[in-house]
Amino acid sequence: MRSVVWLMLLALVAVVAATALGPNDGLVSIYWGGWRTDLSLNLFVILLLAGCVLLMAALRAGSSLLSLPRRANEWRALRRERAAQAALREALAESFAGRWGRARKAAERAVTIADGAAEAVLDAEFRALALLVAAGSLHRLQDTRRRDEALRQALKLGKGLRAGPRHVEESARLLAAEWALDDRDATRALELLEALPPGAARRTQALRLKLQALRMLRRPLEALHTARLLSNHGAFSPAAARSLLRSLAVESLDGAHDLQQLRRLWDQFDTADQRDAFVAARAAQRAAQLEAAADGREWLRPFWERLSELAREDREPVALALIEARAGIGSDWLPRLEAAAQAWGHESAIVAAVGMAFAERRLWGKARRLLEQAAASPALPAATRRAAWRQLAALAREEGDEARALSCEQAAAALD
Repeated sequence: MRSVVWLMLLALVAVVAATALGPNDGLVSIYWGGWRTDLSLNLFVILLLAGCVLLMAALRAGSSLLSLPRRANEWRALRRERAAQAALREALAESFAGRWGRARKAAERAVTIADGAAEAVLDAEFRALALLVAAGSLHRLQDTRRRDEALRQALKLGKGLRAGPRHVEESARLLAAEWALDDRDATRALELLEALPPGAARRTQALRLKLQALRMLRRPLEALHTARLLSNHGAFSPAAARSLLRSLAVESLDGAHDLQQLRRLWDQFDTADQRDAFVAARAAQRAAQLEAAADGREWLRPFWERLSELAREDREPVALALIEARAGIGSDWLPRLEAAAQAWGHESAIVAAVGMAFAERRLWGKARRLLEQAAASPALPAATRRAAWRQLAALAREEGDEARALSCEQAAAALD
């Protein structure tokens, strides 16, 4: 196709030349000294064009000759750049393959080539990336002294890149934080993460590292807030996120040593954590242990008002928590408890909670049947069944039936 196009252009030029130059009868006379030369106008035009072409060719040849040293330097710089790029690619490939020693050598070779280049073909960003690859290999080889030195140089180069995004410096800090966690130095990891810009500090990888550091430092409340951010970013599956958030919330609650601290923790929880039945149940249990059953019941009240909206696995901890927080339960709970017993009388935890609450209010007639069901239910924890037997023993003593009370005490002791 290209040959046909050229052939058509050549034919077009021939036609135009024949049309323009064919009937031309003009002459060109050139006088030089005592000489005179006559040329046809067509020949003069052709010679003029040829002279222009030759002049342009001579000028280009001269320019190429004068620029030869510069082009030689560019060629040598290109060779150095290609050699450095090849060394960095080799370092990455060896690192991915787990050959840390070879990866370190290749990365250091890339840095050496880049440092030895007088030309600025290999910028600071390239050297910083090569140093990070070398530092990663040294970390795997547990050479912490040389790793920290390579990391320090990479951070210095990254800080010097003021034009454009600071992704090299951010990468260096994230890697350094990860390595600090591997060294069990959580404090150092947090310092590196706090030095990140706000946008980088909220990335998923940064939040994951922060979560690990906070858990390592036994700071569950801060870890809970970080895990909540990760959950919002979709970093975990729903089941894993729920399990992690619950475990961190429980760890925070178990660390409360007095009622004031427990109340502050509850107020600092996210709304989603306060609406979690498992977390609220654990908070109520902890409040009961700190002799603040009223606070525990207050946290449980919203869940008892919407038991029908809870799944069975959520109703059970809410019911068991009320058993521990039943001390001093008021009469305002009675309609709620009776409705729960009627609607969920087939669930052992609900039956035990309502029975224990009735017994606390000394409503022995309503409590007896429910406590007997709870004491005989194998689905309940041994501690709950034991408490039910002891309540039945107390009821028997109220009625003056010491033999039955002794029998109930023996049944409770058999569950130890």
